[in-house]
Amino acid sequence: MSWNVWWRFGPSWSAREVGIHEVVRRVQPDVLGLQETWASADETQANLLAARLAGYAVFQRSSIPPLPDPPESPEQDGIEIGVALVSRWPILEAHGHPLPAVHREPPTALVAALDHPLGPLHVIVACTEWHTAFRDDHLAQTRALAELITDPAFDGDLPVLLLGDLNARPGTPEIDLLTAVATDLWTAGGGAEDAVTLSSSTPYAPLEAVRQIDRRIDYAFARPGRPGRALVASGSVLAATEPVGGTYPSDHFATVSDLDEYAR
Repeated sequence: MSWNVWWRFGPSWSAREVGIHEVVRRVQPDVLGLQETWASADETQANLLAARLAGYAVFQRSSIPPLPDPPESPEQDGIEIGVALVSRWPILEAHGHPLPAVHREPPTALVAALDHPLGPLHVIVACTEWHTAFRDDHLAQTRALAELITDPAFDGDLPVLLLGDLNARPGTPEIDLLTAVATDLWTAGGGAEDAVTLSSSTPYAPLEAVRQIDRRIDYAFARPGRPGRALVASGSVLAATEPVGGTYPSDHFATVSDLDEYAR
């Protein structure tokens, strides 16, 4: 599952947080990548979600999007923004991986290895540039992610995953760099071609994001851990597409896919 949870933006953060927990409780993902997630000095959103799932979590500060300066509300003061991973399995190792940028502070991807029963499961979580004026950075960042997911250091018995808000629809140069080296699990799992993850139907919709609005911009990619092995995906669906208790949990919908087998 991959989900941009919209940090503490908007007027209904506390109500949205309740909805985020409810959606995650319903879906029960084994692996959850979060973008625009929060961390305070005392706790992280990811750790709270991991407690709900009896799992494990790690947070990585990143610069996409920039924090509001000054904070828009007291609930934002002193709160970091970043990417995170929630896992059913223990986290063996995790570190930040800087992505290229020349126009503003470089964002950081999270790279982790999970203690899966069949061996280390390598997962990358990322959120990339979106601004049309910084498209060179956007392209450089997805190129760097394509290089990262194919790093031979991650080779093994299990696939390598990339969960991200990549801020580009399928078929764009930014996404083509990744589909050239990895499988889009949404498509492989039978997800609808016209699926949208940033919808103008939500009250928080960023209508000014003309390249992203009403498009699928959130992804789960995978590549085989060894040459000659095949990925088998199914059940691709969207989650968080309806209000919870009258409030949409995020301005993004979540993508969910089952990686059922790792067949020869």
